[in-house]
Amino acid sequence: MKMKKAFSFICVGLMALSCTGERANDLVSQDFAFADKQLRYALTETDSVRNSLGKTPEELPSPRNIQADGSLRLVRARDWCSGFFPGELWYMYEYTKDDFWKKKAEFQTELLEPLKSYKGTHDLGFMLYCSYGNGYRMEQSDKYKQVLLEGANSLASRFNPVVGCIRSWDHNGDKWQYPVIIDNMMNLEYLFWATKVSGDSTFYKIAVTHADNTMKNHFRKDYSSYHVIDYDTITGDVRNKHTHQGYAHESAWARGQAWGLYGYTMCYRETGDKRYLNQAEAIASFIFNHPNLPSDLIPYWDYNDPEIPASPRDVSAAAIAASALYELSTYSDKGTQYKKWADTILKNLTESYRVPLNQMHGFLLRSSTGHKPAGTEIDVPIVYADYYFLEALIRKRNLEND
Repeated sequence: MKMKKAFSFICVGLMALSCTGERANDLVSQDFAFADKQLRYALTETDSVRNSLGKTPEELPSPRNIQADGSLRLVRARDWCSGFFPGELWYMYEYTKDDFWKKKAEFQTELLEPLKSYKGTHDLGFMLYCSYGNGYRMEQSDKYKQVLLEGANSLASRFNPVVGCIRSWDHNGDKWQYPVIIDNMMNLEYLFWATKVSGDSTFYKIAVTHADNTMKNHFRKDYSSYHVIDYDTITGDVRNKHTHQGYAHESAWARGQAWGLYGYTMCYRETGDKRYLNQAEAIASFIFNHPNLPSDLIPYWDYNDPEIPASPRDVSAAAIAASALYELSTYSDKGTQYKKWADTILKNLTESYRVPLNQMHGFLLRSSTGHKPAGTEIDVPIVYADYYFLEALIRKRNLEND
């Protein structure tokens, strides 16, 4: 079943493909009832850790993960994960309509305002669009709009027309000349939004050029993706195809596959270009037909880790993929299957990977893996898994209740 409605973050008003709204509301309402309690606990835990460290909310605004010793890790605004927690709070307000969540979301969001002029990262989509973007979608605040437009200009400043991509990282200059990571597909939605709101097509053109070059250079014949493509800034040619967080240069890092699925689904929504729809469908086929994907559809951190099945899972990759699949299901002839996969993921996350109430510092899901080669964030709760879990739940509700 095909449908070209704009998704505007969380696909308001979509066509039901299976299940009744009542069944959707059962799982969704249970998970949001849990999240309501758990995130209130997270707020108290966050305040407690800040106080123990003698830090202000401005200094350490956002929770990111649980560390190996069990402690809660808070991060500064310039951490790439800083926008996810305020985004969660906006989703709580959207679902509950409770002003408690609106006030908390506003407070956490506005701690990130200085990022609007920060040009040192490609992750401004995660940092500003997940926070201010969700806030603007809910409230249409002119202040939020201006913050977002300045931030979009900061993001666009990292585009190199010779390479045809937005530069991802400035670190590891001894390793890469101009690194572009598959994750960067997720920041293009911000640029599409900026064109729609400002009327300046520059943002749109940058996003499309980046998506096209990523499709050309990041993907193998089986539609798995490399993590890092390093470009020559003089010629625009590819210098190296590497990984940074995956098992090996030629392996399929699980979260990277999910970023690609989500990114090209979104690009189809924003452009109507069938090449992007075909790309998203091909990536979905790679993921969900892979022999190393477990039956519960919660992937191992890398599809090619030789230690499978003793390898850690990556719940965040599953949550991102589920959210993408709900949207993709509305555009594709394979929609029924995509929705079935997404429903299976959410059911299994709810039944097997949810954190016990009032434990683990208020995170919602356990067993994500952030950077296994570096030995960090392995089989722990991570904030972006929670963000995309809530987003997927809202997408499911809206899809089935239309």
